[in-house]
Parts: sequence; structure tokens; C-alpha cells
Amino acid sequence: MRYVASYLLAALGGNSSPNAKDIKKILDSVGIEADDDRLNKVISELNGKNIEDVIAQGVGKLASMPAGGAVAVSAAPGAAAPAAGSAPAAAEEKKEEKKEESEESDDDMGFGLFD
Repeated sequence: MRYVASYLLAALGGNSSPNAKDIKKILDSVGIEADDDRLNKVISELNGKNIEDVIAQGVGKLASMPAGGAVAVSAAPGAAAPAAGSAPAAAEEKKEEKKEESEESDDDMGFGLFD
């Protein structure tokens, strides 16, 4: 990732086709040693490509990938309502469970059996 980031920094700095020397200079400025194999891989994959196009393609791929905790959107507007209605009920149940647990932990008043 550091090689891609330094390639992008060089490209944003006005260098339309950064080479290994440019990327090594950026990495050296922050104290990172460059691995030539990885560096050459990044350069070979990105060489001759428009960075804006590569980023746009990546954003499109990320948009189709599910993110943790995201709810699937259905085509029917009524289908999403039951899911949204059940969320507050689940939150209330969790709160009640937490209250019960805290009451149980107070029963021993801080003293254990073998203290």
C-alpha cells in the first residue's frame, strides 16, 4: 500500500509517469526502505495508465462490495419498513439484558467467595 500511496503522491505532484527513483525518494523521505520487487510490480501495473481512471474503476468496484453492517436495499419500499421497525425493539432488549447483568454483578457487593 505504501508503494501505491507514494506513486499517487508523485502523480498528484505533477509527475504523470513516476519511476522507481521518484517513489524511492518519497519513501526515503519518511524513513521507509523500498522493496524493489514490490516497487517494480506497482510501477508495471500503473505505468501508462491515467490515475484518475484507475481510481474511478476502483471506486466502482468498492461500491459493489458489501461493507460490514450494511443493510441490503430492496426494490420494494415496503420491504425495508419491517426491518427498520425491528431494530429499535432489538436495541431495547439489549438494554434490558445489560441492566439485568449489572444487577447480578452487584449481588456479591465486590466480595468473592475466596477473597
